[in-house]
Amino acid sequence: MRLLLADDQTLVRQGLARLLSLDSGIEVVGEAATGRETLELTRFLQPDVLLLDVRMPQLGGLEVLQALRAEGNAVAVVLLSTFSEAAAALAGLRLGAYSYLLKDVEFAVLTETLHAAVKGDRTIHSALPRHFLPVDQANPQPELTLRELEVLRLMAGGHSNKQVARALHLQEGTVKNHVSSLLSKLERQDRLQAVLRALDLGLL
Repeated sequence: MRLLLADDQTLVRQGLARLLSLDSGIEVVGEAATGRETLELTRFLQPDVLLLDVRMPQLGGLEVLQALRAEGNAVAVVLLSTFSEAAAALAGLRLGAYSYLLKDVEFAVLTETLHAAVKGDRTIHSALPRHFLPVDQANPQPELTLRELEVLRLMAGGHSNKQVARALHLQEGTVKNHVSSLLSKLERQDRLQAVLRALDLGLL
């Protein structure tokens, strides 16, 4: 994949670039230190993935993401932050980010997330602590079975149906049925929106 790295901290940016170069499937095609530079380089380089710091000078990461989506740019964006900011994470995911990671994330998780993003897969990690999330008081929580809650938690971790089946010692077809039930109960059309809804309701 062709990756653009955007972070205003020089040492962090250069360190990440060197680490990511160790993955033969990742080519860092550019680095940006400000939000405006990120927009310009994204338009010019047309990377497959943009690894974007949330807090950037001259346009924050969320503003960059919003501007890209407004002009129809569908680059896969993975947000990166020093802090666990649930509001920023939720806003970014709703703007179309593929994931939200903290800078202390393990390198293997970072590369897995980037490879998932380039394939069009969205993942949610533990950067969204439950006690920071607004609970939707207007709508009651749907009644989920214990098994559905187990599947939901694994979905929130970015696990595929096959991985969920392996973790819970179930048939993949059974997992698909549980996922369909979750989408129905949470009144959402896809896995990411279902997880976001579950976060809003305080189920995760």
